[in-house]
Amino acid sequence: MAIDEAILKARIENLVPNTLRLYRWSPSAVSIGRFQEIEKEVQLDNCRKYGVDVVRRMTGGGTVYHDAADEITYSLIATKKDLMTDDISELYARIYSGLAAAIQVLGIRADFDPGSAKACPNLTVNGKKISGSAQVHKNGVVMQHGTLLLRVNLERMFTFLRVPWAETRMQVVNVAKNKITSIDAELGRNVSVAEIGRALADGFEKALDTEFKSGKLTVGELENSKALCKQKYSTDVWNFCGKNVQKKHTTQV
Repeated sequence: MAIDEAILKARIENLVPNTLRLYRWSPSAVSIGRFQEIEKEVQLDNCRKYGVDVVRRMTGGGTVYHDAADEITYSLIATKKDLMTDDISELYARIYSGLAAAIQVLGIRADFDPGSAKACPNLTVNGKKISGSAQVHKNGVVMQHGTLLLRVNLERMFTFLRVPWAETRMQVVNVAKNKITSIDAELGRNVSVAEIGRALADGFEKALDTEFKSGKLTVGELENSKALCKQKYSTDVWNFCGKNVQKKHTTQV
Protein backbone atom coordinates (compact mmCIF):
# COMPACT_ATOMS: atom_id res chain seq x y z
CA MET A 1 0.00 0.00 0.00
CA ALA A 2 2.92 2.30 0.67
CA ILE A 3 4.23 1.71 -2.85
CA ASP A 4 0.86 2.58 -4.40
CA GLU A 5 0.79 5.86 -2.47
CA ALA A 6 4.40 6.63 -3.37
CA ILE A 7 3.64 6.18 -7.09
CA LEU A 8 0.58 8.42 -6.73
CA LYS A 9 2.65 11.18 -5.12
CA ALA A 10 5.33 10.90 -7.79
CA ARG A 11 2.70 11.14 -10.55
CA ILE A 12 1.12 14.21 -8.94
CA GLU A 13 4.57 15.85 -8.94
CA ASN A 14 5.01 14.78 -12.60
CA LEU A 15 8.12 12.78 -11.73
CA VAL A 16 6.85 9.59 -13.36
CA PRO A 17 4.47 8.74 -16.23
CA ASN A 18 1.06 7.13 -15.89
CA THR A 19 1.72 3.77 -14.30
CA LEU A 20 0.17 0.32 -14.29
CA ARG A 21 1.44 -1.79 -11.41
CA LEU A 22 0.75 -5.54 -11.09
CA TYR A 23 1.55 -7.23 -7.80
CA ARG A 24 0.72 -10.01 -5.34
CA TRP A 25 0.55 -10.11 -1.54
CA SER A 26 3.10 -11.96 0.59
CA PRO A 27 2.01 -13.09 3.09
CA SER A 28 -1.74 -13.17 2.48
CA ALA A 29 -3.46 -10.10 3.88
CA VAL A 30 -6.73 -8.36 4.61
CA SER A 31 -7.06 -4.76 3.47
CA ILE A 32 -9.77 -2.52 4.85
CA GLY A 33 -11.23 0.64 3.37
CA ARG A 34 -10.08 4.06 4.50
CA PHE A 35 -13.16 4.74 6.63
CA GLN A 36 -13.99 1.28 7.99
CA GLU A 37 -13.81 0.08 11.59
CA ILE A 38 -11.32 -2.76 11.68
CA GLU A 39 -12.91 -4.66 14.58
CA LYS A 40 -16.24 -4.82 12.72
CA GLU A 41 -14.72 -6.04 9.47
CA VAL A 42 -11.86 -8.38 10.34
CA GLN A 43 -11.46 -11.52 12.45
CA LEU A 44 -8.23 -10.30 13.99
CA ASP A 45 -7.58 -13.35 16.15
CA ASN A 46 -7.70 -15.63 13.10
CA CYS A 47 -5.41 -13.28 11.16
CA ARG A 48 -2.83 -13.43 13.95
CA LYS A 49 -3.22 -17.20 14.28
CA TYR A 50 -2.61 -17.90 10.58
CA GLY A 51 -0.08 -15.14 9.89
CA VAL A 52 -2.35 -13.01 7.73
CA ASP A 53 -1.44 -9.31 7.66
CA VAL A 54 -3.97 -6.51 8.08
CA VAL A 55 -3.59 -3.07 6.53
CA ARG A 56 -5.79 -0.02 5.97
CA ARG A 57 -5.86 1.32 2.42
CA MET A 58 -5.82 4.99 1.51
CA THR A 59 -8.84 4.28 -0.72
CA GLY A 60 -12.42 3.73 0.36
CA GLY A 61 -14.49 0.65 -0.36
CA GLY A 62 -14.95 -2.58 1.55
CA THR A 63 -12.79 -5.18 3.21
CA VAL A 64 -10.85 -7.53 0.94
CA TYR A 65 -8.97 -10.78 1.55
CA HIS A 66 -5.86 -10.99 -0.63
CA ASP A 67 -4.64 -14.56 -0.94
CA ALA A 68 -0.93 -14.89 -1.67
CA ALA A 69 -1.51 -17.57 -4.32
CA ASP A 70 -5.02 -16.99 -5.62
CA GLU A 71 -5.22 -13.43 -6.90
CA ILE A 72 -3.35 -10.68 -8.70
CA THR A 73 -3.72 -7.04 -7.72
CA TYR A 74 -3.38 -4.08 -10.03
CA SER A 75 -3.09 -0.36 -9.51
CA LEU A 76 -3.48 2.22 -12.24
CA ILE A 77 -2.25 5.74 -11.54
CA ALA A 78 -2.98 8.30 -14.23
CA THR A 79 -3.99 11.90 -14.76
CA LYS A 80 -7.66 12.52 -15.35
CA LYS A 81 -6.63 14.59 -18.37
CA ASP A 82 -5.04 11.56 -19.98
CA LEU A 83 -8.08 9.45 -19.13
CA MET A 84 -10.17 12.21 -20.74
CA THR A 85 -12.70 12.55 -17.93
CA ASP A 86 -12.98 13.76 -14.37
CA ASP A 87 -16.32 12.06 -13.73
CA ILE A 88 -15.88 9.31 -11.14
CA SER A 89 -18.35 6.90 -12.74
CA GLU A 90 -16.75 7.37 -16.15
CA LEU A 91 -13.27 6.85 -14.68
CA TYR A 92 -14.34 3.55 -13.15
CA ALA A 93 -15.92 2.46 -16.44
CA ARG A 94 -12.83 3.45 -18.44
CA ILE A 95 -10.39 1.64 -16.17
CA TYR A 96 -12.61 -1.42 -15.83
CA SER A 97 -12.74 -1.65 -19.62
CA GLY A 98 -9.05 -2.59 -19.39
CA LEU A 99 -9.83 -5.44 -17.02
CA ALA A 100 -12.72 -6.60 -19.19
CA ALA A 101 -10.48 -6.56 -22.26
CA ALA A 102 -7.83 -8.54 -20.36
CA ILE A 103 -10.04 -11.42 -19.39
CA GLN A 104 -11.71 -11.40 -22.79
CA VAL A 105 -8.28 -12.35 -24.13
CA LEU A 106 -8.58 -15.46 -21.96
CA GLY A 107 -12.04 -16.23 -23.32
CA ILE A 108 -14.24 -14.76 -20.57
CA ARG A 109 -16.91 -12.13 -21.20
CA ALA A 110 -17.28 -9.73 -18.27
CA ASP A 111 -19.70 -6.90 -17.52
CA PHE A 112 -19.13 -3.62 -15.71
CA ASP A 113 -21.32 -3.15 -12.64
CA PRO A 114 -21.51 0.57 -11.74
CA GLY A 115 -22.17 -0.25 -8.09
CA SER A 116 -24.33 1.76 -5.71
CA ALA A 117 -24.19 4.13 -2.76
CA LYS A 118 -23.14 1.18 -0.58
CA ALA A 119 -20.87 -0.68 -3.01
CA CYS A 120 -17.99 0.34 -5.26
CA PRO A 121 -18.20 -0.51 -8.97
CA ASN A 122 -16.97 -3.99 -9.90
CA LEU A 123 -16.63 -6.49 -12.72
CA THR A 124 -18.95 -9.47 -13.01
CA VAL A 125 -19.22 -12.66 -15.03
CA ASN A 126 -22.78 -13.97 -15.36
CA GLY A 127 -23.74 -11.82 -12.39
CA LYS A 128 -20.90 -13.04 -10.15
CA LYS A 129 -18.17 -10.68 -8.97
CA ILE A 130 -14.69 -11.44 -10.29
CA SER A 131 -12.98 -8.12 -9.56
CA GLY A 132 -13.49 -5.28 -7.09
CA SER A 133 -11.67 -1.99 -6.71
CA ALA A 134 -11.52 1.43 -5.07
CA GLN A 135 -10.22 4.87 -6.02
CA VAL A 136 -8.57 7.93 -4.56
CA HIS A 137 -8.35 11.32 -6.29
CA LYS A 138 -5.68 13.95 -5.67
CA ASN A 139 -4.61 17.01 -7.64
CA GLY A 140 -5.98 15.85 -10.97
CA VAL A 141 -4.64 12.30 -10.61
CA VAL A 142 -6.65 9.14 -9.93
CA MET A 143 -5.39 5.91 -8.46
CA GLN A 144 -7.57 2.85 -8.82
CA HIS A 145 -6.40 -0.41 -7.32
CA GLY A 146 -8.25 -3.67 -7.21
CA THR A 147 -8.12 -7.43 -7.36
CA LEU A 148 -8.61 -10.08 -10.02
CA LEU A 149 -9.44 -13.50 -8.61
CA LEU A 150 -7.49 -16.37 -10.17
CA ARG A 151 -9.02 -18.91 -7.79
CA VAL A 152 -11.17 -18.51 -4.71
CA ASN A 153 -11.33 -20.49 -1.45
CA LEU A 154 -14.41 -19.08 0.25
CA GLU A 155 -13.98 -21.01 3.48
CA ARG A 156 -10.50 -19.56 3.87
CA MET A 157 -11.65 -16.08 2.86
CA PHE A 158 -14.35 -15.93 5.51
CA THR A 159 -12.02 -17.26 8.16
CA PHE A 160 -10.56 -13.74 8.13
CA LEU A 161 -13.46 -11.53 7.08
CA ARG A 162 -16.21 -10.71 9.56
CA VAL A 163 -19.81 -10.76 8.29
CA PRO A 164 -22.16 -9.39 11.00
CA TRP A 165 -25.33 -11.13 9.83
CA ALA A 166 -23.79 -14.62 9.56
CA GLU A 167 -24.16 -17.00 12.49
CA THR A 168 -21.61 -19.46 11.06
CA ARG A 169 -18.83 -19.32 8.48
CA MET A 170 -20.58 -21.85 6.23
CA GLN A 171 -23.70 -19.72 6.20
CA VAL A 172 -21.87 -16.87 4.50
CA VAL A 173 -19.86 -19.27 2.31
CA ASN A 174 -23.06 -20.76 0.90
CA VAL A 175 -24.35 -17.29 0.04
CA ALA A 176 -21.02 -16.19 -1.46
CA LYS A 177 -20.93 -19.21 -3.81
CA ASN A 178 -23.64 -17.52 -5.86
CA LYS A 179 -21.99 -14.09 -5.79
CA ILE A 180 -18.26 -14.63 -6.36
CA THR A 181 -16.34 -16.36 -9.15
CA SER A 182 -12.77 -16.61 -10.45
CA ILE A 183 -10.74 -16.99 -13.64
CA ASP A 184 -10.11 -20.70 -13.08
CA ALA A 185 -13.76 -21.40 -12.24
CA GLU A 186 -14.95 -19.73 -15.46
CA LEU A 187 -12.37 -21.37 -17.71
CA GLY A 188 -12.30 -24.76 -16.02
CA ARG A 189 -8.52 -24.79 -16.00
CA ASN A 190 -5.58 -23.36 -14.10
CA VAL A 191 -4.25 -20.09 -15.48
CA SER A 192 -0.71 -19.03 -14.64
CA VAL A 193 0.14 -15.68 -13.09
CA ALA A 194 2.35 -14.92 -16.09
CA GLU A 195 -0.56 -15.49 -18.49
CA ILE A 196 -2.80 -13.20 -16.44
CA GLY A 197 -0.10 -10.56 -16.25
CA ARG A 198 0.33 -10.49 -20.02
CA ALA A 199 -3.43 -10.34 -20.53
CA LEU A 200 -3.78 -7.42 -18.09
CA ALA A 201 -1.03 -5.43 -19.79
CA ASP A 202 -2.56 -6.09 -23.22
CA GLY A 203 -6.08 -5.29 -22.00
CA PHE A 204 -5.17 -1.97 -20.42
CA GLU A 205 -3.12 -0.96 -23.45
CA LYS A 206 -6.07 -1.66 -25.72
CA ALA A 207 -8.69 0.01 -23.54
CA LEU A 208 -6.61 3.11 -22.76
CA ASP A 209 -5.07 3.37 -26.24
CA THR A 210 -1.55 3.52 -24.86
CA GLU A 211 1.64 1.47 -24.72
CA PHE A 212 3.22 0.45 -21.43
CA LYS A 213 6.95 -0.03 -21.04
CA SER A 214 8.26 -2.41 -18.39
CA GLY A 215 10.13 -0.58 -15.64
CA LYS A 216 11.13 -0.39 -12.01
CA LEU A 217 10.29 2.00 -9.20
CA THR A 218 12.41 5.14 -9.18
CA VAL A 219 14.79 5.84 -6.31
CA GLY A 220 12.38 8.50 -5.07
CA GLU A 221 9.40 6.14 -5.15
CA LEU A 222 11.36 3.49 -3.24
CA GLU A 223 12.54 5.91 -0.56
CA ASN A 224 9.09 7.44 -0.15
CA SER A 225 7.42 4.01 0.04
CA LYS A 226 9.83 2.92 2.79
CA ALA A 227 9.06 6.07 4.78
CA LEU A 228 5.30 5.64 4.27
CA CYS A 229 5.52 2.00 5.37
CA LYS A 230 7.37 2.89 8.57
CA GLN A 231 5.43 6.02 9.48
CA LYS A 232 1.96 5.02 8.30
CA TYR A 233 1.07 1.59 6.98
CA SER A 234 2.83 -0.47 9.66
CA THR A 235 1.40 1.55 12.57
CA ASP A 236 -1.56 0.73 14.76
CA VAL A 237 -2.64 4.37 14.75
CA TRP A 238 -3.22 4.16 10.99
CA ASN A 239 -4.44 0.58 10.67
CA PHE A 240 -6.81 0.70 13.64
CA CYS A 241 -7.79 4.36 13.76
CA GLY A 242 -7.19 5.64 10.25
CA LYS A 243 -5.13 8.57 11.50
CA ASN A 244 -2.09 9.56 9.52
CA VAL A 245 0.13 10.56 12.42
CA GLN A 246 3.33 9.00 13.67
CA LYS A 247 3.58 7.35 17.08
CA LYS A 248 6.75 7.15 19.11
CA HIS A 249 6.37 3.38 19.22
CA THR A 250 4.76 1.48 16.36
CA THR A 251 3.80 -2.14 16.06
CA GLN A 252 2.80 -4.24 13.08
CA VAL A 253 -0.77 -5.50 12.94
